[in-house]
Amino acid sequence: MTTAIVDRLHLPRWRAATLTAYLIGGVLAATWGPRLPDLTRQLHVSTAGIGAILATSTIGLLIGLIAASPVSRVLGIRRTVAVSLAVIVACTAIVATGIAVASVPITTGGLLLLGVASGILDVVINVDGSAIEQLGGRSFLPLLHAMWLLGAALGAGISAGCAALGIGPAAQYAGLAGLVALAGVFIVVAIPGGRRGDVEEAVDGAPLGVKFRHWLRGWTDRRLILIGLLIFGVELAEGSARTWMPLAVEQGYHQSDAVAALFVTGFSLATAGFRAFGGPVVDRFGRVIVVRVTIAIGVVGVVLFILGGSIWVVLVGTLLWAIGNCLAGPLGMSAAAEGGGDAAARVGVVSTIGFFAGLAGPPLIGFLAQQLGLIPSFWILVVLLIAAFGVAPVLRRR
Repeated sequence: MTTAIVDRLHLPRWRAATLTAYLIGGVLAATWGPRLPDLTRQLHVSTAGIGAILATSTIGLLIGLIAASPVSRVLGIRRTVAVSLAVIVACTAIVATGIAVASVPITTGGLLLLGVASGILDVVINVDGSAIEQLGGRSFLPLLHAMWLLGAALGAGISAGCAALGIGPAAQYAGLAGLVALAGVFIVVAIPGGRRGDVEEAVDGAPLGVKFRHWLRGWTDRRLILIGLLIFGVELAEGSARTWMPLAVEQGYHQSDAVAALFVTGFSLATAGFRAFGGPVVDRFGRVIVVRVTIAIGVVGVVLFILGGSIWVVLVGTLLWAIGNCLAGPLGMSAAAEGGGDAAARVGVVSTIGFFAGLAGPPLIGFLAQQLGLIPSFWILVVLLIAAFGVAPVLRRR
């Protein structure tokens, strides 16, 4: 998996570095939501305007996921991490400056490049996570992805706290840039050098057309496409819960806003918890069995959420739903990185397919809700999870 020489004494530092990097990713992703009212006022834009500004970060993220393979091929994993973190620090500072001077173009440009760097970092950290798994001989990506959820909770908490204390978004993001810079020094020092994949070395001196064909080959790989579709199904189920569950609990089961918020909070905590402690279970029983069992539990959970008359049945369904999508995503990334060749390209393929689940989920459920009602629209998630159950054997180790 890697040509870097890493002994057992240095492996814990490498693990800690990748966990820190994913924690930062979660913080950066979740820090915007609580500050939207302040951002709207300070940039003098409408709600639609701030949505369009934030959409540039999403566009940048997609570009980063696609660009991760050629960038890491040129720079190597360690330098790619270093450059990505440097760009993230610089762009977070640019966003802070744009907000301070009420400049929409500066803020938008900073968010676009921030998204690109975040997408590249996401792919290469997953590649490193898979390398750590193979070197250490045990599952690591479930814990890595749990760290992103912890970072998201931390980022939302930081933003909420800053808002409560009257700290403006510009000052908050300037401080965040400093924190990322400090963490970045530790990450870059702890991550070993060397390349992660035979093809990266084999085509370094090849013509541009050959390199492009190597990158494009991933999009014609049946196994990668199936892994991507599996991740698409579970990611759409998870994203739909985070987006629509509060409204479904409030309107469909006549609960208060506070209770509805507690449901989605419980869902997020359960997802993070099962991911954090799922690695040993995967090592004991294997990817395919664990993914199939968890997805089957998730199907039961979504059905209970849809049919449950009692709010306690709905709560049980919520927790089972969280189990259903907790492990398939990280295990899919791990499976994609295996098999020799350009690991970043393979992870980039499945990450990009999973990325579209985040884009398609909210509008798909919204459209179905217009036709069927919000809670009945969740039946599409049952169908997608059953399809993911069917293709789970593609996760077998190579």
